[in-house]
Amino acid sequence: MLKLFFLTAKRFASLAIQSFGRHPAIDGGSAWLRLRRRLVMIGFLPFLALVLAIHWLGFLLDEIFFRGYRKIPIREPLFVLGVPRSGTTNLHRVLARDAQFTTFSTWESLFALSVSARKFWLGLARLDRSLGGYLARALGWLEQHGFAAMDDVHPMTLNAPEEDYFALLPILSCFILVLPFPFHERLWDMGQFDRRIPVDEQQAILAYYRRCLQKHLYVHGPDKRLLSKNAAFAPLAGGLSRTFTDARFLICLREPERTLPSQLSSIGSGLAFFGTPARSPWVRDQFIEQLRFYYLNLAAQLGSTPPERCVWVSMKALRETLDSTLSDAYRQLGLPLSDGFAAILAQESEASRHYRSGHNYALAHFGLDAAELARAFADVRANPHLAAVLPPPATDAVPC
Repeated sequence: MLKLFFLTAKRFASLAIQSFGRHPAIDGGSAWLRLRRRLVMIGFLPFLALVLAIHWLGFLLDEIFFRGYRKIPIREPLFVLGVPRSGTTNLHRVLARDAQFTTFSTWESLFALSVSARKFWLGLARLDRSLGGYLARALGWLEQHGFAAMDDVHPMTLNAPEEDYFALLPILSCFILVLPFPFHERLWDMGQFDRRIPVDEQQAILAYYRRCLQKHLYVHGPDKRLLSKNAAFAPLAGGLSRTFTDARFLICLREPERTLPSQLSSIGSGLAFFGTPARSPWVRDQFIEQLRFYYLNLAAQLGSTPPERCVWVSMKALRETLDSTLSDAYRQLGLPLSDGFAAILAQESEASRHYRSGHNYALAHFGLDAAELARAFADVRANPHLAAVLPPPATDAVPC
């Protein structure tokens, strides 16, 4: 951990210096966008440094007061992987209602990766409840107003199940950091983890991630089965399979011609905030390459995994037949399906069939057309593992 800390500090210094440089491929050479990014970074970098410092302080306290987390076994975890914008968020929140699982919540992913931080915030919550719950009501108001703009893209509340790829933030290996730092090559390399990250660094990152999961189980109960949902972990599929040898995988796929514009649309406001045009051709081309790797790496790393360990589903199946699709997946993976959760599945399946997203986007918004995209993802469509799951190419202009 100490080696990771110093490596992270070195990388943070590199990111900070590069943030104030010139990046014509990203901002198009615009002096205004360059100035905007520099002004935003003056506020963002100290905030990021504070977040990192809090996480690392928690990790240090864990090694002093809660070393017992190292003995916690992670038995047959379930990893929900796939491509971005393929229905994994709703699937995760449905699965999290199954009492056999424990999963990260938003507040844990962002603010309490250490046992120490969890103990602090849980203790503060108990104190607040005893005093009338004023802090809880204030946080409820803040999340209602602060997260409302994301409802159509990625609904979020502090207590909702959330991706634990934020666990990689303290070591600056979380792929979402490409939004503030799109010029940093290593972050793009993380998007092709199994191919581009050196083996010794892969092992260090996955060992760190394993400890984060042990800390979660230490707090929530080692008798629980760990549920992890991360579309951003498709590039880590091989590493995860080697690290968690008894893991189960549930892979969600969606047509590339729907996935790509949805992904570009969902990150547009984040890019723009940090001074990168939301429709930057350079960013678009980077994400095309990344997304191709997501599909092909899932097929290469998990395509030959025994069926009792890996299930592949399409977003279309999750939307139209959630209950039967998940019931079949449970049987295939050998997961117990309780009567209580079966009833939840029936209820959620009905809601899923009637759900219509308010997130609108189209290929033309990003300077793309169907023929160009078909050429870019021809090898994805030709892959037998993927072709067996993916619906035919979408032809409508505005996916939903």
